[in-house]
Amino acid sequence: MGISFDIFHQTSSKENIQFTQHIFTKLYEKGFFFERSVSQSYCEECKKVLPDRYVKGTCPHCNALEQYSDGCEECGKVLQPSEIEEPHCAICGSTPSSKESQHYFFRLSQFSKALEEWLTGNPHLQSEVKNYVLQWISAGLEDWDVTRDLTWGVPIPLSEAKGKVLYNWFDNHLCYISTTLKYFADRGIDGREFWNSARIYHFIGKDIVYHHYLFLPAMRLGAEEFKLPDLIPTRGHLLLHGAKFSKSRGWFVSLRAVLNLFPADYLRYYLTAITPYSQSDVNFDWEGFQARINNELIANIGNFIHRTLTFIWSNYDGKVPKAENYDALDTQFRGRIEKVANDVGKEIEIIELSKGLRKILEFSDFCNRYFQRKEPWANRKEASTCLHLCVNAVKSLAILLAPYLPLSAEVLWEQLKLEGTVHEQKWDSASKLSLKGGQEISKPRVLFRKVEAEEVEREKQKLLGRSREPS
Repeated sequence: MGISFDIFHQTSSKENIQFTQHIFTKLYEKGFFFERSVSQSYCEECKKVLPDRYVKGTCPHCNALEQYSDGCEECGKVLQPSEIEEPHCAICGSTPSSKESQHYFFRLSQFSKALEEWLTGNPHLQSEVKNYVLQWISAGLEDWDVTRDLTWGVPIPLSEAKGKVLYNWFDNHLCYISTTLKYFADRGIDGREFWNSARIYHFIGKDIVYHHYLFLPAMRLGAEEFKLPDLIPTRGHLLLHGAKFSKSRGWFVSLRAVLNLFPADYLRYYLTAITPYSQSDVNFDWEGFQARINNELIANIGNFIHRTLTFIWSNYDGKVPKAENYDALDTQFRGRIEKVANDVGKEIEIIELSKGLRKILEFSDFCNRYFQRKEPWANRKEASTCLHLCVNAVKSLAILLAPYLPLSAEVLWEQLKLEGTVHEQKWDSASKLSLKGGQEISKPRVLFRKVEAEEVEREKQKLLGRSREPS
């Protein structure tokens, strides 16, 4: 998918285990834990204590079927292990028995006021998410069971808790911090200072709002060591032609299958274009995919890039022409170039990624209209200024598109024969006219190919033929 990592680390790393135990100890010493006997599921057939996700049943709050015992994906409620109704083992389907065990509970209820103040005082959190989290607080928060009787996980660092581990939701978001600390430690930088002075984003799905808006901030408020996230971009589910993905029912499209057919940048473009900054579910539709790629990426962005570069290659021996006199339209176009980095960048900064992409499309559309109005094929006197501005706009597009289409942007950068990689460029340089007259470009190649109707129809038929319960 063209994703690159500055660091790829795991919750099972020694750094995260040590850091998690440190946070637990700090909270424990402050009195934020207490012990309570709980009933936990045990499968007689499988001969094992069942983790939360190995027990399914009916949600006691909304009656949704086939929900995991630690939380309902339909209503978003977090459940204690014993709350799920009509439980059954997700492995063998048998009804589990109950066994008593001593667990540690985090005093989440003590943080109601502090959480409310944080939520109401942070203007960057999504209002629709914040409002119903505040309703949960008003209804009363329940203390949180953080112990599990499993053979894997982070061991609780208490001698009397031998053999018990921390619930993975206690440590997995702490891995954000431990990984950041390791990244900077490896470079001789104080990661704690960096974390507490940086703008922090946590990207989540709407099914884990409870954890990231309540558990996570309460733990950090209690430990008093690391700042809370500034933004928590929360997204909905990805649907397929209006229905939930389901591998068991055959209603799915695999990532590998899409990448075998189309460049990764196509999927990146489409998913970005259709995903708003909200919890709304997003629908993958093959016809929609085709329309977005052909009508926007190719007919708009690709068209301007190719016509500009091919015109320079054919009429100026592959060399950037010099700008001569500027008329009013040239000046207007130059003004658009000089402000486009800020226009797009401010949307990306606040995670309005689809709006940022829309600003790029609007800019490219303006570029196409400028090219048409200037008619460089007919007006040779003004053509050099037109093409000088256009090729600088192509460079702008390469930088602007790099976060969205990293593979294609790099190919475009190479076609412009520019130094380094596009991903090394300063963002503001997208608004600088840095390509000078006489600079050579490479022979243009088409960046994008059309998605053909027969390709889309073939994938739809595969989906329908495989599905046992088509929607």
